Amino acid sequence: MSFCHGLRLLYSQLPLFSRELNRPWCRYVSSSLALSSEKRASDFNSFVPRTNTCGELRSAHVGQEVTLCGWIQYQRQGLFLVLRDFQGLTQIIIPQDEAHSHVKKVLYDAPVESVVRVTGTVTSRPPGQKNPRMPTGDIEVKVKTAEVLNSCKKLPFEIKDFIKKSESLRMQYRYLDLRSFQMQHNLRLRSQMIMKMREYLCYLHGFVDVETPTLFKRTPGGAKEFVVPSREPGKFYCLPQSPQQFKQLLMIGGLDRYFQVARCYRDEGSKPDRQPEFTQIIDVSDVFRNVEIGFVQNAVNKPQGTVKAICIPQGARHLQNKDFEALKESAKSQFNQEVLHLIMKPDESLKSPLRKFLSEEQQSELIKALKVQADDVVLLAAGEHEKVCLVLGNMRLESANLLELRGLVLRDPTAFHFLWVVDFPLFLHKEENPAELESAHHPFTAPHPSDTSLLYSEPAKARSQHYDLVLNGSEIGGGSIRIHNAEQQRFVLETVLKEDPELLSHLLEALKCGAPPHGGIALGLDRLICLVAGAPSIRDVIAFPKSFKGRDLMSNAPDYITPEELEPYHIQVAWPAAEAEANKN
Repeated sequence: MSFCHGLRLLYSQLPLFSRELNRPWCRYVSSSLALSSEKRASDFNSFVPRTNTCGELRSAHVGQEVTLCGWIQYQRQGLFLVLRDFQGLTQIIIPQDEAHSHVKKVLYDAPVESVVRVTGTVTSRPPGQKNPRMPTGDIEVKVKTAEVLNSCKKLPFEIKDFIKKSESLRMQYRYLDLRSFQMQHNLRLRSQMIMKMREYLCYLHGFVDVETPTLFKRTPGGAKEFVVPSREPGKFYCLPQSPQQFKQLLMIGGLDRYFQVARCYRDEGSKPDRQPEFTQIIDVSDVFRNVEIGFVQNAVNKPQGTVKAICIPQGARHLQNKDFEALKESAKSQFNQEVLHLIMKPDESLKSPLRKFLSEEQQSELIKALKVQADDVVLLAAGEHEKVCLVLGNMRLESANLLELRGLVLRDPTAFHFLWVVDFPLFLHKEENPAELESAHHPFTAPHPSDTSLLYSEPAKARSQHYDLVLNGSEIGGGSIRIHNAEQQRFVLETVLKEDPELLSHLLEALKCGAPPHGGIALGLDRLICLVAGAPSIRDVIAFPKSFKGRDLMSNAPDYITPEELEPYHIQVAWPAAEAEANKN
């Protein structure tokens, strides 16, 4: 697929315009990109009072008079300070002579993180005082004039990457956290990646970037949506959880190669990353089928019940009891799932609370099935198949994180390993009511061509034309071939999913108007950039992220609205009793 091929080109850093492009507009775009890639100093300093940024001065600038603007990174003994902007750091020498006493006082009194403008002469640092770890470490600027553009109060944390800050504090003062070099790097990398995608798709493959509406209507069979009131009584918009229907309507309208960087809104708390790829997950249900342990028996006696385990080779040499407790707590808090651990001792016996429930024969079977050796650790979970796979996949990644904290090198951060996952089921049994079905992907996904007949006879057995793209064990995108036949789409909505097809009457009508076969893919841009940047969380590649519970800790949104403000929307809030009493008082 051209979209994913474009990503592969991005990762391998191939030039986008490596061949001759004959059309005039292509040559213009190519030359424009070449110029922009040089990051010329004049570009950075156009339309501003500075002559240079704080990261660009070198030995070649010695003798030049320059004007710099930036934040005070730190000041030392009234002799020098380090000035910082988006591009780097420059050391500033504070004048000590009487003629410049005013300048000395201005800079000496300015608090750290104040914004200042200085003018001075670039000089070489004295012998032995050059800093090879600093790009501007060969030079310094002797100041002649200085002005504090804005003084800074004492901040809740220092703007230094090595200072440890809690995530909640970083999000509460996000405008300060954004000043850090790491956040600057991540957001600029994000901008560059999106630009490369646009260039590749538009200029080389004829894609069209189309913006779709933010206000729409409810989509059945998907994630929970945010509701937006309108001034018409009882009528509401919904924020689209995905621009899914617009994608199809655009392709029906003839925009066969369309893309957009779209916002998706889902009224759900943060979830652990779904991991479609599970290496070393091993089914040991048969070993535990006759073991008298309550939660294990409950699992294996259910239709979808299973007992699975993963092995951490030599894990006992590096992990401690506190690590195992942390893994168990993580499984409990994120998945409400029990996880047990077993350790293979040097004498080839098992160390585990489970051991007393296992006969010698069962222990031998377990060791054989898992192929464990001395000092190996086994993590075991029992429950519904999909949930067990999710929790063990998460435990595998968390275990790798713990081992790498102990100094082991397990994953090459510079390597990108891609994997396609295909042949998903078209429908799944609802967890709350197994007699009913729900879409495994979304209600517009087409059945596998070989399983079209099953859609009408045994829909639970039908495979879908749904595909996921996995990078380094994390799902970064997914898509499908869509249903382009109106009657088949109506059957899925009305008969299989028990949804009112009138909610999608506009789409059904469009499918009757010569809709071509079509499909697409959506990449999780935040997660993709997180992996490329090597960031620990997707919140580190988003300028203003929400918390785990979906709150904006900086502005304290969502917030209350007064009854008077709600009145035009014909809405009244039904307060819980205790909260209503508190509001009354």
